[in-house]
Amino acid sequence: MYTWESISGPGTIDDLVADAHAAGYPDMTVRRIHDWIAKGLLDQPRLRTRRRGSDKAEHSATQRRLLLLLLDKRQQVQQLSALAQVPLAMWLWWDGYVPTRQAQRAWVTWVGRGRRSQEVAREGALGLLEQVGHQLTTPTARARFVRIITELGNGKAVTVRGRAELLDAVRDVMEPDTVFAASGLVRALGPAQAPMTVETVVDRVEALNVALSRTLDGKVDAALLERAKAAHRASMADYLAQRGGLAAEAGQLADLFREPSLQEQFDEAGRQLLFVLGMHLIHRRTRAQGPSSAIPV
Repeated sequence: MYTWESISGPGTIDDLVADAHAAGYPDMTVRRIHDWIAKGLLDQPRLRTRRRGSDKAEHSATQRRLLLLLLDKRQQVQQLSALAQVPLAMWLWWDGYVPTRQAQRAWVTWVGRGRRSQEVAREGALGLLEQVGHQLTTPTARARFVRIITELGNGKAVTVRGRAELLDAVRDVMEPDTVFAASGLVRALGPAQAPMTVETVVDRVEALNVALSRTLDGKVDAALLERAKAAHRASMADYLAQRGGLAAEAGQLADLFREPSLQEQFDEAGRQLLFVLGMHLIHRRTRAQGPSSAIPV
């Protein structure tokens, strides 16, 4: 079987096609390689020059191995855009494998536009609902929560009125009246050191909204992605240092703090980067506007 170990050095686009065929993927063509490069699944090859004319451009051994990984993962996803999380995860966590120029194209591919960006927003809304929704939340409250967060995730601006509606929708799923109205209690999920409350969930949704809006506007450049990656790595270093204690305090939510598998790291790379990018943008905006900043009406 043709595997990663079979690749020993860089190769031309013809070598990449041969790699795919040898690994059991006969449908891979030169045209498809070019399409995957444009989408950021693979990086652009390095041009080679000689005294007369030029040799075919070369892809690094790392990119040749990435192609095999992508071909394997392609069997597990329905849309090609979902494959963009593979190079994103490698760029986010491991240096020297995926350059930022490739990650930038992969990022745009993963977020997408139109129906694709709406799917990303809806998937995020459903995942958040699963994480914070109370078991006695009504179907109506759940549907409203998903609708509002999907709209915000798809680029709708957060106004003062919209934030109030968002806050109400989050409270309805986290603290249903049948359980919390009479008691006056406030629900906080997770450990005491980092509780997830209605307000923190709203802050998270606002961060996702800002990051998606900026991406759809074409304003997420390589420098901004690099700053988001640095912020993510710094926050993860702090988190990993505290994970044991957080899990011990989390009770029935302790599973949230277990070590993710490699597959989960690939599957969550886009959403993790989306949140960190949004938080970075909000922090930068707040710092630039000063204490008098406000959400537009």
